[in-house]
Amino acid sequence: MAKKPRANFLAVGISDALGFVVGCLAGYGLGKLIGMDVFAPGYDNASMVGIVLVGLGGGLGLQWARRWQQGRQDKDE
Repeated sequence: MAKKPRANFLAVGISDALGFVVGCLAGYGLGKLIGMDVFAPGYDNASMVGIVLVGLGGGLGLQWARRWQQGRQDKDE
């Protein structure tokens, strides 16, 4: 029976966190670029779109980090 390699939980956690933060920053930057400020006073439509962009960026960054981890695991096997 083949032994399954143990995951390095610290490396997985750090790469997840980095992917999420980088994705959030990319979403924030894109929002600022197109005029959707997350930190504008009040909750107008531009602010809400900015918040959605930050959330989408964070989710996409996390998914990218997980796929990157899976690709590295596949190479190791």
